[in-house]
Amino acid sequence: MDKKILPGRPSPLGATFDGNGINFAVYSEAASDVEVCLFDAVGEPQVASFRLPEFTGFVWHGYLPGLKPGQLYGYRAHGEFNPNAGLRFNPAKVLIDPYAKAVCGKMDWNAPIFSYPLGHEEADLAFDENDNATGVPKSVVVEDRYNWESDTLLKIPWNDTIIYEVHVRGFTMRHPEVPEELRGTYAGFAHPAAIEYLKKLGVTAVELLPVHDFLREKHLIDKGLTNYWGYNTRNFFSPTSLYSSSGDRGEQVIEFKNMVKALHRAGLEVILDVVYNHTCEGNHFGPSISFRGLDNRTYYHLVADNARYYQDYTGTGNSLNVNHPQVLKLIMDSLRYWVTEMHVDGFRFDLASVLARELYDVDKLAAFFDIIHQDPVLSQVKLIAEPWDVGMGGYQVGNFPVLWSEWNGKYRDNVRKYWKGEDGQLQELSSRLLGSSDLYQDDGREPYNSINLIVAHDGFTLADLVSYNEKHNEANGEDNNDGANDNNSWNCGAEGPTDDPAINALRMRQMKNLMATLLLSQGVPMICGGDEVARSQGGNNNAYCQDNEMSWHDWNIDERKGELLEFTKKLIQVRKEHPNLHRHKFIRWRRIHHEEAKDAIWISPEGKEMSEAHWHTGFSKTFGLMLDGSKLEWLSPEGDLVTDDSFLLLFNAHHEQIEFQLPKSARGDWEFVLTSAAEVTEKTKRGHVEARGFSLFIRKQKA
Repeated sequence: MDKKILPGRPSPLGATFDGNGINFAVYSEAASDVEVCLFDAVGEPQVASFRLPEFTGFVWHGYLPGLKPGQLYGYRAHGEFNPNAGLRFNPAKVLIDPYAKAVCGKMDWNAPIFSYPLGHEEADLAFDENDNATGVPKSVVVEDRYNWESDTLLKIPWNDTIIYEVHVRGFTMRHPEVPEELRGTYAGFAHPAAIEYLKKLGVTAVELLPVHDFLREKHLIDKGLTNYWGYNTRNFFSPTSLYSSSGDRGEQVIEFKNMVKALHRAGLEVILDVVYNHTCEGNHFGPSISFRGLDNRTYYHLVADNARYYQDYTGTGNSLNVNHPQVLKLIMDSLRYWVTEMHVDGFRFDLASVLARELYDVDKLAAFFDIIHQDPVLSQVKLIAEPWDVGMGGYQVGNFPVLWSEWNGKYRDNVRKYWKGEDGQLQELSSRLLGSSDLYQDDGREPYNSINLIVAHDGFTLADLVSYNEKHNEANGEDNNDGANDNNSWNCGAEGPTDDPAINALRMRQMKNLMATLLLSQGVPMICGGDEVARSQGGNNNAYCQDNEMSWHDWNIDERKGELLEFTKKLIQVRKEHPNLHRHKFIRWRRIHHEEAKDAIWISPEGKEMSEAHWHTGFSKTFGLMLDGSKLEWLSPEGDLVTDDSFLLLFNAHHEQIEFQLPKSARGDWEFVLTSAAEVTEKTKRGHVEARGFSLFIRKQKA
């Protein structure tokens, strides 16, 4: 290729097309030289290589006129190979640009992709001279122009939000109305049939499991498995081409944008599950794919007194070095890109405590949070933390800064324990149902900072939670040693599927109990995709490697699944229609005619306010919660200032049925809304609640 490289610019990082050519800019403090290599196709040798001629502020840069979007490229970084000093440069290895907007091709695990020769225990200290160019994916130059047709972020208020956690591929792989060639893709997710289902269900946001370009690990491929979930990021800017129906040389970017635009048109926000805590390069024995070969000491937390090894707060072999300004810049640039260029509405941060680690301790005033707090773009989108990691002191539920909502693990654990029938759960449950004020109120946050969940992708599905006492992960090939080891013990009478109608009725009732609790609690509910139709993974509570029918949504909705689906739809409808059930402020005391009144009253089975003794018996499993909406002023869709109806939630986690006395009131009678029981009888409408059952009543405001 007869081209001359020009100095170019150090900013922006990445490969940028300006209409006449491409500017290349890549960060590396310790490299002695960086080459940009051009390719015509994945699997073929490079067609040209150019040394980047300029070095400005640790950025190597150069400009090649005449190149266009779709160009494949990679970098070779020259420098010292001294693993004990944290230096792992090897110019025989072509590296993916950390700022690539698309990644093309698959990894050939038989190619020399490691910077050292595979072999004995100390192998990573040796240098491998074999060229890997034909065996690794390539970066793609992408055209950023796209017709968004006036699309913008939806900015649905937090307290009106209902999240549906879902996998792009798994959602449509078996959908009969989605064309076969589109199933499992961004285009399939944007298909009218898929969107119609989400709209009828009533959720307001989809939280997509990772869509960043990720690596499928060799040890899984060798076992006939794969990385299905995607928590193994290779690049923080590119949408993975694994979910693209149209191609991988930039087409995946357009297809992703089309999906977001279609979801926005339907009123659905898009939240991305993002993994900025580690990369796919693993520990010191991992391959050199991108960050390690470009600037290992910058991008990773290395052990202070032995830089050959990596600090691992994630259980994956490495942790990103968020203390370094360039790594912070990379994350912030990536987040802003997904908001401004890809139009996503928010993020859920995997193992977010890692991002708050300054040196070793978790610090909620860490630079990462400071930067987001003042950023004019990122401070305006939805930010959700998974508030824990695997390191010491990593469990940080309730400790994130004011802009952040959190997966509320304490909500999940307490609600599960209550419905399992464990003693002593009532006092904590009183806080969880009303938005967890004990966790969020004192630092300026509100109920919507609690993301309430019963189950998520990681663990049992809702159906399996109430159907299995033990995990069944045999298909993962790890002798059932992977996944959480907690004793489930739901006492549902059998392990797995059964023909016993009594056991199946109890399981259905428990699923309804949990779904009702989730959707009627203050805070933001998150439904794990498929739970509304009792999706089962056969007891596998760690299906990360199962890209098959075990994980995919089953669209054969029989009578049993349809019953739970309609129950869930009804709950969502009631929640959305009534601000009393999704308040934006914590429940409060108020004064009426010089007397103190309560917006929430805890009711005993006798229909009276629960006594102090009832709270402290430690064994109570039966109670009611009355939510008074008579003084809750809000603007109706017509713009009128109105109040809301009141609700009575009746909980019975006891193994015997109970007769509630419905509280008397001069403001009207209670009307029955729904129950978790299979049948609605006259007794049900008067306050009878089945063993391990739930009922909901409404008292409408008088005109």
